Amino acid sequence: MQRGYIQPLEQCSLADVAAVGGKCASLGELSRAGLPVPPGFAVTVKTYHDFVTASGLEERIEDVLRAALDAAASDGGPKYHELEAAIEEVFREAEVPDEVRDSIASSYRQLCARCGVAEVLVAVRSSATCEDSDQSSYAGQHETFLNVSGEEEVVEKTIACWRSLFSAAALHYRNSADVDHRGAEMAVAVQKMVDAKVSGVMFTVNPITYDAGQMVIEMAWGLGEGVVSGYVTPDNYIVDKTNLTILERVVSPKTVEFVRDAGSGGTVMSDVEEERQSIPCLTDDEILAVARMGREIEESYGKPMDIEWAVDGELPWPEALVALQSRPITTLR
Repeated sequence: MQRGYIQPLEQCSLADVAAVGGKCASLGELSRAGLPVPPGFAVTVKTYHDFVTASGLEERIEDVLRAALDAAASDGGPKYHELEAAIEEVFREAEVPDEVRDSIASSYRQLCARCGVAEVLVAVRSSATCEDSDQSSYAGQHETFLNVSGEEEVVEKTIACWRSLFSAAALHYRNSADVDHRGAEMAVAVQKMVDAKVSGVMFTVNPITYDAGQMVIEMAWGLGEGVVSGYVTPDNYIVDKTNLTILERVVSPKTVEFVRDAGSGGTVMSDVEEERQSIPCLTDDEILAVARMGREIEESYGKPMDIEWAVDGELPWPEALVALQSRPITTLR
């Protein structure tokens, strides 16, 4: 394994953002603080650098970007989707160096052994150096792939995460923020997949009223796509942060959920049985346990946080409650 290509998540910290990106650094920080985080590893920024350099991608991407900027000067602005397609094509033609492929595959095999599964399902998630910072979250700009298994697919999805550094959305976002595309760098998080029976988000400051004494927790059945994509209207709770008491609750009808397909291993949208549609996803005690975890994360970071969490259907409570992502809230006044 090439030195510097892989870093276990539990060894990452906020001091390592330049090496492992914002998401991996945050996951490592949570793990080091003793909070429940699924095991995994970071494919470092150095790996990305060596891939684009050895394959000749760095120069080809620069050529595509330069041509687009020249064209934009005459037609009124960059055509981001055309630019994304052009860069996607040069990525497809690139050869992956053996040392890059072998490092990712070897680390995946070690994670499988650690989890006691021949081909453990993992989430492969972008971790750009500009993601999840105090200034910007880049939420939704880069790729995440769920229910990935097998060495080849993990390598393939890692490259797809790297490629999403130049998605139309990411290019537009950086251009609007006047960020040089040549400075964009990405690591990738490969993490044991959580077979979530409930997923949600939590804000450790009320994002509507800006009340620092309140936490807002939202949740729905199944994997988190239902909540973050807006397909499901989630249950909503407002919790007093100091006393850990529920101040307000709205239990919404939840007619669909995103779940792992038993046959393909992929993620599918499924109907929720009628008897589960209008009941709370968690008990009050479980909701307060989520709030307690959120309070611990905020205290660890020393600032208001936006947290993604889940309840693993394969584990007993309270071990089932895990933190999936944590980033500073960037929308507060």
